Amino acid sequence: MKTTAVNMTEKEYLLPGNRTCPGCALSLAYRHILKALDGQIIVTVPASCLTVLHGMYPVTSVTVPCVNTPFATTAASATGLVAGLKALGKEGLTVLAIAGDGGTHDIGIQALSAAAERQNDFIYICYDNEGYMNTGNQRSGSTPLGAISGTTPILGKQQNQKDITAIMEAHGIPYVATANASYPLDLYEKVRKARTIRGTRFIHVFTPCSPGWDFPFSDTIKIGRLAVETGWVILYEVEDGVFRLTSASESIARKGSNLRPLREYLREQGRFKNITEEQIKKLQGWVNSRWKRCLNRAGNL
Repeated sequence: MKTTAVNMTEKEYLLPGNRTCPGCALSLAYRHILKALDGQIIVTVPASCLTVLHGMYPVTSVTVPCVNTPFATTAASATGLVAGLKALGKEGLTVLAIAGDGGTHDIGIQALSAAAERQNDFIYICYDNEGYMNTGNQRSGSTPLGAISGTTPILGKQQNQKDITAIMEAHGIPYVATANASYPLDLYEKVRKARTIRGTRFIHVFTPCSPGWDFPFSDTIKIGRLAVETGWVILYEVEDGVFRLTSASESIARKGSNLRPLREYLREQGRFKNITEEQIKKLQGWVNSRWKRCLNRAGNL
């Protein structure tokens, strides 16, 4: 049965009262991730905005156990938790490793790649706010071309971002997906599916960041939806090598609609205030090329 706002579980595992920013997309995404896993999880997180959300021991608004681990070791920590549960004969718990783009694209990629190669049995979720937001918005491997950050303050970043989902798919793991905090039902269903699969599962979740990207707190959902409508984010899943567009991306493809111009997405964010026309053209070409590849992979919708 397809998940709707009506039939989704009402039980909450992320309670009111945490230290995230107003309009935080991570808190919205995390709420639905925990719901999708019915709270039957052990979470491991590195230094990140999520450690801020969980709070300082012994006070937290999250009702599931969480292990704080060094920045580079999220997947290694998850691997150890899986082994520990097996040694204790404990069943029915899912190990969830969840880290930001800095802890996934950059600092944590070695441990993640090694775990994926071994097919360790856990779900890894990267919540991507396209920078090291917890420590001052430094550029990461996910920061876009032309975006101002704490370490690229004037000209903006001069390189394109990594395609971390394609990198993880290349490991041959059984389930890879993209999601977006502005489409929580799509995220919920993907996490529910990942829960039923064995081996390393990877979900990349796009999480707009109001203070880091310089847009009004009230526009978080708008920015996330614009990202999909312009093709900056494409919602899809790859299960056992089979590619499928999902949610709004599938709807755009089925209708044969054109993507909205990427400029409409960029102009809503202060981090792109110094972007050049040449950079916009380059980013639009990158988006168009990736969308075409996804349409080709999707075949007959």
